[in-house]
Amino acid sequence: MTKNKIRIGVLGFGGLGQAAARILQPKSEMCLVAVADQKGYAYNSNGLDCDTLISIYHEKGSSGYLPEYGVLSDNSIADLISHADVDGYFLALPNLPNTFMADVTRQFISSRWQGVLVDALKRTSAVEQLLKLQADLNKAGITYLTGCGATPGLLTAAAAIAAQSFAEIHQVKITFGVGIANWEAYRATIREDIAHLPEFNVDKAKAMTDAQVEAFLDKTNGILTLENMEHADDIMLELAGICDRHQVTVGGVVDTRNPKKPISTNVKVTGRTFEGKISTHTFTLGDETSMAANVCGTAFGYLKAGIKLHERNLNGLFTAAEIMPLFVK
Repeated sequence: MTKNKIRIGVLGFGGLGQAAARILQPKSEMCLVAVADQKGYAYNSNGLDCDTLISIYHEKGSSGYLPEYGVLSDNSIADLISHADVDGYFLALPNLPNTFMADVTRQFISSRWQGVLVDALKRTSAVEQLLKLQADLNKAGITYLTGCGATPGLLTAAAAIAAQSFAEIHQVKITFGVGIANWEAYRATIREDIAHLPEFNVDKAKAMTDAQVEAFLDKTNGILTLENMEHADDIMLELAGICDRHQVTVGGVVDTRNPKKPISTNVKVTGRTFEGKISTHTFTLGDETSMAANVCGTAFGYLKAGIKLHERNLNGLFTAAEIMPLFVK
């Protein structure tokens, strides 16, 4: 039963979307009622069964094949928006091309749907595109929280909190480690990471076939080492008044063949206290927590916070550095 539960839709049903569905399954405060992928969507106002949905997706390639509740569609997102009664959507979508998330947002604005949107965007330039839609989102009655994954997201919020000890911030350094057993479970996410490498860009990464990605990963033994990434933590902390974006650096290591994190994930905030002392706060995520847990758990925490904002008619665009996520039971 969805009575008194926040009705959730998940757009994108790859590795991240499926992980989001599994995280929602035992929740008492939220209920998954809608999902969409490239070929179709599924909607049940009383809730969707996670295991059945994932099984159907792997067997037939789309949630649209779900008996009774699935619909095949070449325009799945727009069709779902118009048919489903949903309080908030998690946009578990790859931002490939780099304009994709802004384009999806325009679909919501033009649909006259009102509610809460949350994404886990990574790139600074993608968030900048959403900022241009601030007035349109506010007018449409949509509360949108952007950059609400692990980083940007959980670590950005931690940096904003850690900054309170200092009179002046000198540096925010985010280092992440991600381990996944098989890159094909997170194809879009891995392509986005490849796009951050010096010899690639978003368009080149998007154009790669699975075979080309596999061949590239063979050359690197499945390891992606990322440095000085274009990461939205910088603009989010700048907008929140914590520091200038050039003081924020983000990098990490992704192991696409091993579920164990290759390095620990942390954020280090260095600054000067009012007594004139230089110090560093470090916030480290437990190595046992997966990318899926840290990204999706954070996203739903922000979605719950977004619902509270929406109920108070606070619409428009917010970032993970401005709003405190709420724990979802």
